[in-house]
This record gives sequence, structure tokens and C-alpha cells, in this order.
Amino acid sequence: MTESNKNIFYILMFLAMLGWGGSWVNIKVLSSYINEYDVMFFRYIITAVTMIPIMLVLRKSFKIDLKSFFIVVVASAILVAYMKYFYLGTKLGTASLGGAFVTTLIPINTFLILAIFGSKKIFKKDYFALALGALGVLTMLNVWSAHLNEVFVIHNLYFILASVLWPLLTITSSKAKKISPIVFTFYMYIVSSFMAIFFMDFTTIAYDTFDSIFYINLFAITIFASTFANTIFFLGIEKLGAANVSSFIFLVPFAAITLSAIFLKENITVSIIIGTIMTIVAVKILNNIKIYKKKNVDLN
Repeated sequence: MTESNKNIFYILMFLAMLGWGGSWVNIKVLSSYINEYDVMFFRYIITAVTMIPIMLVLRKSFKIDLKSFFIVVVASAILVAYMKYFYLGTKLGTASLGGAFVTTLIPINTFLILAIFGSKKIFKKDYFALALGALGVLTMLNVWSAHLNEVFVIHNLYFILASVLWPLLTITSSKAKKISPIVFTFYMYIVSSFMAIFFMDFTTIAYDTFDSIFYINLFAITIFASTFANTIFFLGIEKLGAANVSSFIFLVPFAAITLSAIFLKENITVSIIIGTIMTIVAVKILNNIKIYKKKNVDLN
């Protein structure tokens, strides 16, 4: 990959992370129009349809073996549960806290789950990182100055559940080794949208309330945050390598915080900023992520 192409890809990765961070804002807005299952159906079915031309351009096969499809079904059920708590936590709480709290806690919970099942070894640095991450989480929740009844609220529980479910989704999806991640995601979105239908009542959807704000946010969370961002992320791993792409993930919580302040006028507290930084440092230590790349990295 040439230097100019690499720089273009870095810009695309930045925009993709902006889309992921912005999805918290999109959900907050959409929650005033439709419920969680309606959001799931519209988001995943539209995303799946818009992924088809991309898969054709990338020459991805639509074939899927039985074992991979079984994993897709399990992953889809987890995705539906994750999206439910993602939605409820954001609707009842704030997009800024959810975007910072969940996205920084996910890699920590992933590490813990893998360690519990023996897939990860815990070293001395990891204990420090986990302690730092725990302090970061508590700081984001503002336990040091808030009353307990402000900490132990239902939307914080929803955020915690979401941060546990996503690692389970990631671990489950990793078992499908005979299929491209893009193809796996395509079928997962189709199955997830099908599952959501069983909890929907199309007659109760207030279609007459759908205005330009609704459609802009629906477009953003489907085309931009899902189809575009996911495709760029997967291509980024192929072109730049997982190690280089992983550093961009740290932009997501800050994108969620910034966009929430701009579009939702949410009050961004110092505790959220400090807690986010603490947990990001913890994730960096746990996963040995290098923010700055060496100049001699081979991108071919």
C-alpha cells in the first residue's frame, strides 16, 4: 500500500470510529420515535441490504456452512440482547456516559472472560491494569461524589450488561473460522432482524411522526455507523493489520462524548473524561496496544 493510500485509509478509519461513537447519539434520538426492537429491525435489515453491493464488489461468497450458520444464530441472539440494553441504557441515561462507559469496559470484560476460561494468562501488569480500569469505571459513574441512589440506577445496570454481552458476541463470532467476517456479519444482521420481528408490532409504530431528524439518524446508524464503518474496519484489518487498526478504537468513546455534547447538549462531566482516560490506559496495558506505529511497519 502506497503512502498516499495509507493516509486515505487512516482518514476513513477516523470517520468509521466517528460513526461508531455517533451511534450512541443516533440511538438516543431514535428512542423518542421507536422502541428497541423496531430500532433493531430497521437498523439490521437496512444494513444487510446495503452490504450486498459491497460484498459483490469485494467478491465475497454468500455461501455459509451449517456450523458457521449455527454460530451466526447464537451470535445474533446475543446481539439482540446487547442491542436491547444498549438502547434502554441510552434512552434512560445519557449517550455520553454510555458511549464512554460501555466502549471502554468492553475490552476489559473481554480480557476477564478469556482469563476466567483460561484463554488468557494474567501477568503482574494486568493486575495493575485491571485495578486502573476498575477505578476508571467507578470514576465515570462518579461514585466518589454522587449519592448511591444516583449510582445504582437502572440505566447503569443496562450499560454494564451491554459491556458483558458484547465480549460474549466477539468470542462467539471468533469461532466461525471458515467464513469471512463481512459475510458472517451480513448473515448475523439478517438473523437478528428476523429475531426482532417476533417482538414487534408494526401496527403500533407511529410512522406519521417520522421526520427529517428521524431519517437522518436512521441513515447515520445504518449506512454510516454500520455498513460504512464495519466495512472500513474489516478492510483496515486486512490492509493495515489488527495492531495498527486497534489504536483507532480509542477514538470511539471520545467521539461519543464530543458528539453527545454537540448534538444532544449533554453535560460532559470531568469524571467521565478522567474515567474514560483511565480505562483507555488500562485497555492499552492489557492488550499491549501501541498507539504510535514504527515507521518500518510492513503494510504489504
